[in-house]
Parts: sequence; structure tokens; C-alpha cells
Amino acid sequence: MEKVVILGTGPAGLTAAIYLARANMEPLVIEGPEPGGQLTLTTEVENFPGFSDGIMGPELMDNMRKQAERFGATFKRGWVTDANVDERPFQLSVDGIGEVKTQSLIISTGASAKLLEIPGEKENIGKGVSTCATCDGFFFRGKKVIIVGGGDSAMEEANFLTKFASEVQIVHRRNELRASKIMQDRAKTNEKITWALNKTPVEMVSDGMKISGLKVKDNDTGEEETLGTDGIFVAIGHNPNTEFLKGKLEMDEKVTFSSNLVQRIPIFQEYSPVEMFKIKSTVKRLQLQELVVWLPWMRRSILKEKQL
Repeated sequence: MEKVVILGTGPAGLTAAIYLARANMEPLVIEGPEPGGQLTLTTEVENFPGFSDGIMGPELMDNMRKQAERFGATFKRGWVTDANVDERPFQLSVDGIGEVKTQSLIISTGASAKLLEIPGEKENIGKGVSTCATCDGFFFRGKKVIIVGGGDSAMEEANFLTKFASEVQIVHRRNELRASKIMQDRAKTNEKITWALNKTPVEMVSDGMKISGLKVKDNDTGEEETLGTDGIFVAIGHNPNTEFLKGKLEMDEKVTFSSNLVQRIPIFQEYSPVEMFKIKSTVKRLQLQELVVWLPWMRRSILKEKQL
């Protein structure tokens, strides 16, 4: 029987692990197929306090993990396939581990990249279609690529890809971008970046072996055209990794506010009757990022220590 189990090893999960481990709660941290979360796919984190010159995402997450381990957190690799959260002890079915029982559960399972859900997309993943510039950018050295999206992630990936690609074209369905001003300015002043705004992707074109173009529709005229490219990177947001809890907890697909933290990625509403804590990330329109995650989880971990 575990005192507390933490699902996920992103910044929120590791922050909870550090605080609970320092309180001698001996948390068990279950990490899924992507240890470290989305920050391991980020080139540089510039807005986390204490690093005047920034820090690489993978390095930051590695440091946080080592810190949690130093205080006594235990890490195991596994994938939660089912959960009974109706009453204590909570019971988890975990591939790679087996059955796990715990008095308290912290869910910080993160999110996975959204897809456009258009013809030619899924069948060409790995054949020129990607959701991770830092993972696959190297393979497009000297080639033309397209980024689909208008937020900070899209701007960051576009700038990163200019290190390899000869041209990076940003395709966005609106004339205005959602990205923060600083990220927009970086993209707009990069000579390798071109723009195709107010255009909606309708199909990814390939010869069966590799991508050759992206068919888009002009939102004003309705006219369609095919933009030639060697690769397409999709950066349109994320969906929460909470399939194993559907139908078992009240979930919310809207951006909501809570009394002590805010969220961008839809995860859960509060679920006080069983005192189970859920991660809520940041609010997109306020352009807050990872820092928002740390502060509430410091509070939550301290509260959980007192409850146990």
C-alpha cells in the first residue's frame, strides 16, 4: 500500500514529488512513455526563475527528477490502463508494474499533441508529417517545411526548424496569431520564415512514400491551392492524457478558473469528496506557462502532507 502515487513526470508531477519526498511521504512516481513531459521536447526555457540565461528543457527536467530522487521519491516506468477511484484505497492497473493501491493520488499525466484530422495526415506520420520539431527537424536539413499553427509552440518550432530547413512556411487559419508578441516578433524577423495566413488545411498530399504538399483553402475566397513542401509539422495544441479516467471522474473540456490555480489544457474540475488532486496547467490567453504549474503544486503537496 502506497501513501501517495503521482502519475506523470512533467514539471507538475516532479514538483509534487520533491515536496512530498522532503516531507518523508515516500511518493511513488509512475512515469509513462514520455518521461519528463513536454519540456523534454523544448529547446530552451527562458521564463523559469533562477536561470538568467535560460535552461534547456531536458536539463531542467533531469535536474528536477534527480532532486526528487535525492529526497526519497521512487520512480517506476508503467502505463495506467484502468483506475478505481470511487473509494480509498484507490486501485490502479499499470502495465509494467501490475496492481497498485494508494491512499492518495496525484494525476499529472500531461497531454499529447492534437492532429488536424484531415485526409493524408495519420497515414503519413513518420513519412514527412510530425508533431515534434526538436525530434525530427534534423531530417529536413536543406529542405522546405510547413508549420501549421499560430500559437507560441508553432512560433518556437518554426524558429527551431530554421536551423535545418531552407524555408519554413507558417500556415494559420486566421489572419491574427495567438502567439505572444515576443514569439511573433522572433518569427517575423526570421528571414527563413514565410507566411500563409487565413488559410485552412484540408488535405496532406503525398506520393505514398513521402509528403509533397499541403492543400489549403483560402477562408475569404474559398479557393484551394497546394503548397509544396518536404515536411509538415503540426503545432495546434494538445489533448489531455486521461483516457483511463473517462466516465470515472467529472471532466471539463473548457478553459475554467479555480480559486487557487488556472488551466490551459482541459483536465479536471475539483473532486473534493475523495481528496484526489488533479493537475491544471496554464491559461492560453494570458500567455502564462510552466511557472503557473509549480506554485499550486507546492501548495497541494504541503496540504497533502498535512492530510496524511
